[in-house]
Amino acid sequence: MAHIYRATIRPTKLELLDDWAPSQPWFEGRPGTGTTLVASFRFDDPDGEVGMETLLVRAGGPLLQVPLTYRPAPLEGGEAWLITTMEHSVLGRRWVYDAFGDPVYRTALATTILTGGREADQYVEADGETVLREPTARVLGSGTESALPEGEVHIETVRKPDTDSPDLDPAAPGRRTEVLTGSWSEHGHWSEPRVLARVRF
Repeated sequence: MAHIYRATIRPTKLELLDDWAPSQPWFEGRPGTGTTLVASFRFDDPDGEVGMETLLVRAGGPLLQVPLTYRPAPLEGGEAWLITTMEHSVLGRRWVYDAFGDPVYRTALATTILTGGREADQYVEADGETVLREPTARVLGSGTESALPEGEVHIETVRKPDTDSPDLDPAAPGRRTEVLTGSWSEHGHWSEPRVLARVRF
């Protein structure tokens, strides 16, 4: 379960993407046009410390998948993945990372995929009550494991899920591949399920 605060944040999530995303190798769009949020989903941190949110956005081009983590303190050894810091009116300063470099996110993503999990339910405060927010994206893992397997786990995020469908060497001997599929609501319609991430183990 993810608890969403009614808060002011500076910079906003879209402002930080406007500044950072065009410099990334996976970016495809028109710099300067502004980033538009299409949908989002979250995973839970069992320890309740790290916020994990995946934004599905457009910037004048194809849909882009941008997973972010929000931390109350810097991630040790995570300087290469740091995007910026933001000020949250409820939680204070947050360190924002490209989630693919954050071990908490990578564990949550792999666990969701391999155990057949889904996105976290999101609750928001409204008129003094905590109410369930209607999802704008739904994701589902294809696996049936009860926990993460022993040994090496290779994780891949699909940055442009409505156009890209890369393989993870399906012919590799002794390897299994499981996927995270997702649908999102855009212009009042739900998309067909697309692959958002893969795990090979």
